[in-house]
Amino acid sequence: MTLRLYDTASRSVRDFVPKTPGQVGIYLCGLTVQAGPHIGHLRSGVNYDVLRRWFLKSGYAVTFIRNITDIDDKVLQKAIEAGQPFWSIAYANERLLSATYERLGVLPPTYEPRATGHIPEMHELIKQLIDDGHAYPAVDGSGDVYFDVRSYPEYGALSGQKPDAMEPAADGPARAKRDPRDFALWKGAKDDEPADATWPSPWGRGRPGWHIECSAMCWRYLGTEFDIHGGGLDLQFPHHENEIAQSRAAGHGFARFWVHHALLNLGGTKMAKSVGNVVTLEALVESGVRPVEVRYYLLAPHYRSVIDYSPESLAENATAYQRLENFVLRAAELVGEGELGEVPAAFAEALDDDLNTSRAVAVVHDAVRDANAALTAADAPAIRTALADVRAMLDVLGVDPLHPQWRSSEAGDLTKVVDSLVALALEQRAAARTRKDWAAADSVRDQLKQAGVVVEDTAAGPRWTLEH
Repeated sequence: MTLRLYDTASRSVRDFVPKTPGQVGIYLCGLTVQAGPHIGHLRSGVNYDVLRRWFLKSGYAVTFIRNITDIDDKVLQKAIEAGQPFWSIAYANERLLSATYERLGVLPPTYEPRATGHIPEMHELIKQLIDDGHAYPAVDGSGDVYFDVRSYPEYGALSGQKPDAMEPAADGPARAKRDPRDFALWKGAKDDEPADATWPSPWGRGRPGWHIECSAMCWRYLGTEFDIHGGGLDLQFPHHENEIAQSRAAGHGFARFWVHHALLNLGGTKMAKSVGNVVTLEALVESGVRPVEVRYYLLAPHYRSVIDYSPESLAENATAYQRLENFVLRAAELVGEGELGEVPAAFAEALDDDLNTSRAVAVVHDAVRDANAALTAADAPAIRTALADVRAMLDVLGVDPLHPQWRSSEAGDLTKVVDSLVALALEQRAAARTRKDWAAADSVRDQLKQAGVVVEDTAAGPRWTLEH
């Protein structure tokens, strides 16, 4: 089956046909780093990480670009409030973002360009738009440069909006524009903003508008036409609409597919820094939730389904992941870790169907349920085959319990210590059972349970796991 993806531009699920056979170019709108990330941001990273992993598993060479917006109104405001240079605020949050993605097992991008590193490309693109009649310097002498929305007849096609029904663009005074919906490509320097947050340009000192940044970076790293542009549904308008307009007006084919993920809400409202209803990975980990469980929680729903966050739904997903994890660990104890197998056809069909992770996760759980019967029967060949297949599926999802990402050396050393202590207790329990001292045997088991160690009697003998 060919991978099919929902393309926002055509409002349909289409067969994915890459621009260059065997290669995929993906641009994902990254974060504006005025603050650290919350789990709503992290959904984007995890969802597109699964898409990337599936392309890699399917044999594609993937160029994955995820940008950093390190200069904009929000970053400058934070810098002014803190009395620090804008790059200090941006860099600290960029480092925090990278560390957070790493904790969730998100593969690093092929390149992660910063907006401030691509001012020359932006100037070149803006100049071309002015020369072609699609942009103009502001008439008030401010140094602003605006895109002429009326010059691009297809403006609004991505979001399905008509220009006449749109709100004015809130990035410059209306008096300086030919049309209030025109948006800024370049913002002239202002007296109340830091002088070190400006660059020289043909139109005077200033800084880039938000939208031109991504068009310039797409062009620099993926060329004038590429396969997939991704981002949250909240970016569809005006950001992505404006990207299309300025890029295609400059003669670029731009993105062949537009793939948008739904949002993560809290209390029925989009999780957002501006609203203040945010939950961070750090807070969840401090509450006892493991990063791998957070990743599973973010990837389990279909990427186009809204997630309504609650501690209860997170706990349910953590328990579901633990069922998969317990099978993998028990099976590995009996037959060894082995090698990754091939993903079953049903799993591949699910991901080829618009990256349907919800259905793919169900396939994994079905496989584990069947494999548990092999564990009960101590059927080593069947266990070995099931383990290889399950791990292959979990590897695509980025949550294989045996991957080094999810078992640190410290955890491994601790497990050995606990294993020795529990083994001693189980020997005492076995001796009590041999002499039919059931009360003593039950006492050992109860004391282990109170310590968070669950003992299960199996055909292969007693085994233990830690309660999560």
